Amino acid sequence: MAKPFLLYTAPTPNGHKVSVFLEELKTLYPNVDYDVEKINISTNVQKEPWFIALNPNGRIPVLVDRSRDNFVIFETAAILVYLAQQYDKNKTYTLDPISEPNDYSEMLQWIFLRMVESARCKDSPTISIGQLRRTFHMPKSDTRRRPRGSTAFSKSDSKSATGWPDLVAARFRSPTSMLRPGEVRIHKYAGLETIDEFPKFKAWLARILDRPAVQAGIAVPA
Repeated sequence: MAKPFLLYTAPTPNGHKVSVFLEELKTLYPNVDYDVEKINISTNVQKEPWFIALNPNGRIPVLVDRSRDNFVIFETAAILVYLAQQYDKNKTYTLDPISEPNDYSEMLQWIFLRMVESARCKDSPTISIGQLRRTFHMPKSDTRRRPRGSTAFSKSDSKSATGWPDLVAARFRSPTSMLRPGEVRIHKYAGLETIDEFPKFKAWLARILDRPAVQAGIAVPA
């Protein structure tokens, strides 16, 4: 029998952001479960007409909510916010815009900042930087990238210490799934040899990696 959601995805940072959040929701809400259709982005399946009909931008992930008349959601941040608003009824993993307006706004700010930086391939050490390096034969020692990567980790290190909850004991808020661990593992593409200079962020990341739902989400698609 078909599950409530259908996720079109690939083993990429953006794809994993959604599968991680879905896995987290599954731990508390039995009505949240999903089928997966793996998209081979190396063959440009995502640019075919049938996929463009789902997402005009021709990118993964795309989520289809079968329980709501096959409602289609595209763009990573939009999917995360949709899932939080529609299915985290107890506000376990997210925030209430009515009772917690400031915290909710701050959550959105970090999500949008994360997506903007990722799209620009600037302040965020994402897979896109690795793709650029291979495409344009950029040396790994490119000094222009280190300040950008360092800036991103500095922001995250500061926030890990002051604002993000201990994810073992408190709410797993949506911004955490926007910082998919695999992106950090390729920090060298951002000109950083290690993330040791950001101990708070490093410890925060380790706590995330210990979560079973995170591990399950990163394994999608199989």
